[in-house]
Amino acid sequence: MSTTPPKSAAPGSLELETANDIFFQLVANDRERAILRQDGHGGWIPLSTRDIYARTRALAVALRGWGLTKGDRIAILAENRWEWAIADFASLAIGVVNVPIYPTLTAEQTADLLADSGSRVVFVSTRAQYEKVAAHRGQTKLERIVVMDELSGGIGADAIAFASLMPMESAMPTESAMPADSVVDGKRDAAFDGLARSIRPDDLATIIYTSGTTGEPKGVMLTHGNIAANVSHSTIGIGLREGDRCISFLPLSHITARHLDYALFVREATVAYCGSFDRLPAAIATIRPTVFVGVPRVYEKIRQEVERRASHSPLKKRLLRWALGVGRRHREEILDDRLPKSRIWRLAAKLVLVKIHGAFGGRVRFFIAGGAPLGMETAGWFADAGIRILEGYGLTETSPVVALNKPGAYRIGSVGKPLPNIECRLAVDGELLLRGPSVFKGYWQKPVETAQAIAEDRWFSTGDIARFDEDGFLFITDRKKELIKTSGGKFIAPQPIENRLKANLLVGNAALVGDRRKFASVLISPNFAALEAWARAKGVDTSDRTGLVASPIVVAEYKAIVDRVNAGLANFETMKRLRVVAEEWSLEGGELTPSLKLKRRVVETRYAAEIAAFYRGESTAGG
Repeated sequence: MSTTPPKSAAPGSLELETANDIFFQLVANDRERAILRQDGHGGWIPLSTRDIYARTRALAVALRGWGLTKGDRIAILAENRWEWAIADFASLAIGVVNVPIYPTLTAEQTADLLADSGSRVVFVSTRAQYEKVAAHRGQTKLERIVVMDELSGGIGADAIAFASLMPMESAMPTESAMPADSVVDGKRDAAFDGLARSIRPDDLATIIYTSGTTGEPKGVMLTHGNIAANVSHSTIGIGLREGDRCISFLPLSHITARHLDYALFVREATVAYCGSFDRLPAAIATIRPTVFVGVPRVYEKIRQEVERRASHSPLKKRLLRWALGVGRRHREEILDDRLPKSRIWRLAAKLVLVKIHGAFGGRVRFFIAGGAPLGMETAGWFADAGIRILEGYGLTETSPVVALNKPGAYRIGSVGKPLPNIECRLAVDGELLLRGPSVFKGYWQKPVETAQAIAEDRWFSTGDIARFDEDGFLFITDRKKELIKTSGGKFIAPQPIENRLKANLLVGNAALVGDRRKFASVLISPNFAALEAWARAKGVDTSDRTGLVASPIVVAEYKAIVDRVNAGLANFETMKRLRVVAEEWSLEGGELTPSLKLKRRVVETRYAAEIAAFYRGESTAGG
């Protein structure tokens, strides 16, 4: 067992005490473009810090007028948009606890979370989300439903238009509905500010429901102090600055995206809200961000799209392979943040690699990944393309950032060094234990689960298997509960193997199976766009996906992919059987979490028959 003690506060850290300090930091300076919102026609409209303050205050007035007080709960059920941030700031300002809900959840799942949290008000984005809530409203304690979209005919009479709660454009309300001694002084309201500043670090700020890859949803309780401590230290050394732009497209219902917005706000960067992944390419082209943050699956998809387009032309395919080969010879310089000076590098960059940078808008200074393991293959491919991805690690329960690679402290394959205010320890079985001010308060109304996760001395059990290198860089090797133990007693970490498989253009996702079996097997969900193009070139019928994945030529190609990965594995790790499934796993299909991690139990349940077939009557030794 080893321990890494927390360090003293580092230069550049922010002294934030509550989440409300983030709001005050945001509105402290008069900036015209703090937020960019889409107008529905592809245009982008700026919100100034004055707008943000006025709208946040107006919404807080409305919440107070409805009788909500400190400790009450409201829910936010919406895609990323400026109203999300206003609802967040307004509720936190008056001590109300907000409950983000993923907009992709079903009506029944949404109702369960609304009921469990006891939310009195819910902010929804669209008519469809309103109907989802209204269908099961009787199961909840909801008193009001606020709709962010413009209301149209046919929607329930109980719906409240978000716009009706906002001040007139660029105007500050003249009545506060705050305590009687409220004084409006120009642009700032002393009573509103005083109420927001009265919230203490130990006060509950938000309940974020997470089931992760297993189990029923648990409400993670994060305090104002948890959030503030994490934002204060996670931005040290990154180099965010005024004028930076970042597109907020990862779901704000996930703490990673929300934390990112907070970090950008306090460092005076501009946040552009993109509510749909389908609109991301257009947003990138227009906004041209200087900071790009994505979960590993986003980077994998971009890589696969680059390779897919190159595959249409033998010349382009050879050029890409050549340019990446040149980049591989200069990988050390890229990872050390040095621009290679060789002529061959400059030629490769001009002819090919610049186009990969162009997929991100061409101006990104910092590429950051989190939410799941990036994988050495993906990290290496982008490094060869001249893009250094700063991988980090965190959990909802840690607010979320635990460790992060930074420009001055980077190691490929690691998740960086722990934040200076986080204490780390490895248990005897390699599980990472954490302690510090950003570790959550507990699970909402689940004392047993809280006691299992947090020891009496406040050490939190992450469930992740980890190691530190000699320089203090943290490496996450796998999930403790997801380790596969063969019947021969050998442990297999599935994620690194799955990441190697996903490095191939034809593999959308993969799930290693074989716990308590003699050998490992794998289920593969194809990247159907790439597979269908490949199959047409081979003369294979692509009209029926079930028939496509069963085609002998397709099965042979996937077997060749698996064989290539197997060649780099120990014998007990190798995959002896495979099945290509006819479904492309997705968030909507239920196989992936909102951060696009594999829901292993869902996959294993859904494909129980296929998994059973792997081992029916087999005597192959694998342990």
